[in-house]
Amino acid sequence: MEFPEASDNTTVARRIAHALPRLTRAHRKMADHVLAHPLEVATQPIDELANSVGVSVATANRFARALGFEGYPSFRAELVRGFEALLAPVEQLRGNLAQPSTVAEVFASSLEETQHNVEATRKSLDYAACEEAVRRILAARTVSVVGFGASGWLAGLLAHGLDSYCADVRTLAGVGGVSSAARALIRSGPEDVLIALTFPRYLVDTVTLAKTARARGMQVLAITDRPSSPLAPLADVALYAQTRSRYRPNCETSALALIEALTSAVALRAPGAFQVAGRVVETLAPWLHGASGLQVMPPDADAGPKQASQRKRSS
Repeated sequence: MEFPEASDNTTVARRIAHALPRLTRAHRKMADHVLAHPLEVATQPIDELANSVGVSVATANRFARALGFEGYPSFRAELVRGFEALLAPVEQLRGNLAQPSTVAEVFASSLEETQHNVEATRKSLDYAACEEAVRRILAARTVSVVGFGASGWLAGLLAHGLDSYCADVRTLAGVGGVSSAARALIRSGPEDVLIALTFPRYLVDTVTLAKTARARGMQVLAITDRPSSPLAPLADVALYAQTRSRYRPNCETSALALIEALTSAVALRAPGAFQVAGRVVETLAPWLHGASGLQVMPPDADAGPKQASQRKRSS
């Protein structure tokens, strides 16, 4: 995962460079720490920063004023600029932890939030995009699924859900990492589909693989949180899940609900889905508790209740 770093064109870095000749030894120590760890400093209140550097809170405040800021809050606000998407979950969690809550209240709040996200996802569905996603998946020669970090678990569940209904489903986030995933796309083309999943904080690896897939002419299906996601412009079809969370970077439950809806729709439209389900049960029967003696459906069981009734009468 890659993060933006402080550079010479950032306001704080420019101010430090300009003020450096006038800074005291303690302030220069702080300046070195800020330039080396801008993201960490952007998340710290003044007492934590002072403790990290080994100076007093008063020294930290004077350092901010030496750079031309009114005080530490305005210095930190400027440092945060550009890191907003990365720091939003951290700042939100810090605010929530500052408000006393019981465990029961957190449970209730989290479940209500999940319910809201799932409902918001349902209401914002683009049904034409849903139809197109299912069509492309079922028509594809291969379906490659990729997600890293928390999205890696979701990608695995999506691949598992599609595996019974698609000709060739591949999970790209393996032990070889992103370079192995890139190599797996070498022989891909317009007949193949890449399904990429990423949510805030968006991972560069996933976006880069989506760009690689497009360059090879692959169809790209994005599962992400909003049209402003860096994955959305790369996608032929995009499906969005509402993932806001007070306590975690994302609510994965709503993304999982969207994945389950997608795999259910694929199962509905897949040719011979009923036969596939029967074969899956037959294959798994030895490992299912209480399945001994289970009678598997005959090959023509997908004829449906009406045809089965007709066969019974004719016999």
